[in-house]
Amino acid sequence: MTDIRPFRIDIPQTDLDDLHDRLARTRWPAELPGVGWSRGVPVDYLRDLAEHWRTGYDWRAQEAALNAHPQFTTTVDGQNLHFLHVRSPEPDATPLVLLHGWPGGVVDFLDVIGPLTDPRSRGGDPADAFHLVIPSLPGFGFSTPLAGPGMGAARMAGLLATLMSRLGYDRYGVHGYDTGSWVAPELGRQDLDHVIGVHVNAMIAFPVGEEGELDGLSEVEQRRWEAMRNFNDGYLQCNSKRPQTVAYGLHDSPVGQLAWVVEKFKELTDPEEGLPEDSVDRDRILTEVSLYWLTGTAASAAQVYYEEISAGDWAAEPRRGAPTGVLVSARDVTIRRWAERDHDVVHWTELDRGGHFLSMEDPEALVEDLRTFFRKLR
Repeated sequence: MTDIRPFRIDIPQTDLDDLHDRLARTRWPAELPGVGWSRGVPVDYLRDLAEHWRTGYDWRAQEAALNAHPQFTTTVDGQNLHFLHVRSPEPDATPLVLLHGWPGGVVDFLDVIGPLTDPRSRGGDPADAFHLVIPSLPGFGFSTPLAGPGMGAARMAGLLATLMSRLGYDRYGVHGYDTGSWVAPELGRQDLDHVIGVHVNAMIAFPVGEEGELDGLSEVEQRRWEAMRNFNDGYLQCNSKRPQTVAYGLHDSPVGQLAWVVEKFKELTDPEEGLPEDSVDRDRILTEVSLYWLTGTAASAAQVYYEEISAGDWAAEPRRGAPTGVLVSARDVTIRRWAERDHDVVHWTELDRGGHFLSMEDPEALVEDLRTFFRKLR
């Protein structure tokens, strides 16, 4: 435990003043009339959001909300790791790792911390309680700088297995979405003797060229496969092929970073036709963006895409691992037969609502499914 160091977020006021000054001096581009969101984030929308970021958004209040939870850093194999460690008042609670995605961070899980750690105070079953470990994935937030190239899902998982051992947890569960849904199963494979189960949402499983794998897809699955093929992956191509080049604009322009992130909230939240703040609180979105901006992690957070897609194998040979639960929201494209090919799926839930950022869009649904899944494994 001597390697675990207490941590508290304390962004210098000069950094906030610089952010506000840059926002005030934004050089706004022209825009074609009548195109809406079809070619990217509309200027009028982004102007309004940027002005709120500059004059209405209170970073110190959001910083205090994060600092209300115990935070720590440690170094594993040369990589700095930042994490929240929120223990349940129930001594026999199940340890659970929560893994975020891109463009997210530890702030993704603020709304589920209370219900997961202390169900008793909310009228729930104390047996459903969890001790939570919520890391910033390497390259994200305060888990910087990256120790070097090669920080893909497998290496991240190895670091997190060491972290859980260092914290004294012999048995634990893992949840992840998006990038976390790559890392969580890998952690379940590498630390199978200690991981009791892996729960994911926003999982993607791909066809691998097997004969008949596209036969007999249901109507819903056909729509998901079509959505997967037609997804606008411009950001993914940039992050996976030239993360350093893209980062110059994002690192130097807060409005550039804002547009880069908020477009994902528009495209991936439910309802599809709504604005991002119809699904996730506007200040929560700005906290996500602020963490990327204030930590200067546009480049380092994108490196995992390079490692998994350009330097690795996006659709590698499937390897099974720990018992797995899959939660599928209305906007997800997960196809069951491919997920079951790759993972030891023992639990499957389909929602008729919710999008990619389920811990913020519908935290109650995520909490309930986590409880249901891990009850099966206790």
